[in-house]
Parts: sequence; C-alpha cells; structure tokens
Amino acid sequence: MTELQTKVILVGLGGATCSGKTTLAKHLKNILPNSVIVHQDVAVAQPEEVLPINHGYQDWDAPDTAIDYPRLSKFLKHVKDTGSIPVDHRSHDHLNKQTDLPIEAECQDRLAERFRVIQDQMKENDNINIVWGLVDGFLLYWNQELIEQLDVRIFLRVPLKTLESRRKARQVYITSKGDAWVDPPDYWEKIVLPAYLDAHREIFEGGDVENGDLTSKVKGLVLIEAEKEGQVMSMTDVVERCCQELHQLVKAEGSSK
Repeated sequence: MTELQTKVILVGLGGATCSGKTTLAKHLKNILPNSVIVHQDVAVAQPEEVLPINHGYQDWDAPDTAIDYPRLSKFLKHVKDTGSIPVDHRSHDHLNKQTDLPIEAECQDRLAERFRVIQDQMKENDNINIVWGLVDGFLLYWNQELIEQLDVRIFLRVPLKTLESRRKARQVYITSKGDAWVDPPDYWEKIVLPAYLDAHREIFEGGDVENGDLTSKVKGLVLIEAEKEGQVMSMTDVVERCCQELHQLVKAEGSSK
C-alpha cells in the first residue's frame, strides 16, 4: 500500500488592519478539513524594543520593521514541511473583541461537504492528504520571499474610510506578548494609514491602493473588494469567492497526478 503523502497548501489572507481577514480565516477553518490558522503578527512580530519611534509613537506597522521576515520564512517552512504549526505559536486573538459576521449555514455546510469529498477522493486516488495553512496577515505582500512561499494569494481591499472607522472603534488590542494596546488619538493618521499605503503601493497601478488595478508584483493575486461603487459583498459572498479559488487549485492538484 502506497504511503499517504501530506501536502500543505499555504493560503495568504492579506489586507489592512480591520479588513476582515481574521474573520475570513476563521470561516475557512470551519469549512476546510485539516486546516490551521497562522497569525502573522503573533508568529513573528518584532520585539517591541527594536521597533522604531515615529511621530512620537512606537510604530507597529512599518513594512520594513514590523515583521521579522527571515523568521517568518522559517516558520512557514516548518508548517509546509510538517503540516503543523510550532508548539510555541500562541495566539491571543480570542481575547480581542471582533464583530460577529456569520455566514449562511447552508453555505458553510455545502462548502464543507464539497471539500470533504474532494479531499477524501485525493486520499483514495492520489494518496495525498491535504493540510491547509491559512496565513492571516497585514504585511503578506511586501516581502518577495514571503510572497513566493504562499500557494494562494488573496487580498481584501476595503475603502479607507471604512478601515478608519473600524480601527477607531477598536478600543483595545491584545498584542503578541499578551499586553493591552490602545491606539493614541491620531495613531491611524500618523502611523497605520501611511504604513498601509507604503506597504501596498507597488501592488496597485499608479500606487493607488484604494482604487488602482493590480500590477504584476504579486503573481496570481486574487483581489476581493467587499465594498465597491455602492455594492457590498456579504461575508457569505467573500467566503464563497475564496472557496472557488481553493477548489480550483485542489482540483488541478488532483488532475495533475
């Protein structure tokens, strides 16, 4: 009997702070068999003492200093090689208050069954056991080495005004160290927004992060815009869209054997 081979598929779920990527990751975890969530900022945020001071504030968002990219690459390689996250990866996400954005029960049940069937078929026909690594992060598409490690690349683009209102409504954030962080009054304007624009301007034509078309920097990037020109996608719609991409990928993987 041929030994079952584990194949890890790393799914990048990127976007600005408060764009809905963590909520999306949780929904996908409920749908995809053998799935784990990796929170980028929990896994490899830089130690507080090495972060720069900008405008008088500790800068947790600057793309070139916020994340220890070599350590992140090593972390994801471990996930890819073993199909599990390191035992010292402890998330404090459950301590952070988040808006409840449920999806339709019919949608979750249907998609969960679809992936269960196709993954069972791959075990039986191709001797492949798929493990999904859902990588949730606000700086997934700045470092080229990180980009290349991701098998699927998804970006949630949300209007800046919506992001601002969500961020300012967030009263307390629990950091990777377990400390409570409260944004100073102008932290969005001086730190968060400039860093978000800087980190993503090369992804969009003309550096227009809010409205520009995609450039070729991130190959195969799937752009999901939950709010555009007065049209609003529900979280059910967003999950459906992501699962279309994942289903196509896993079907292609099976047919290539």
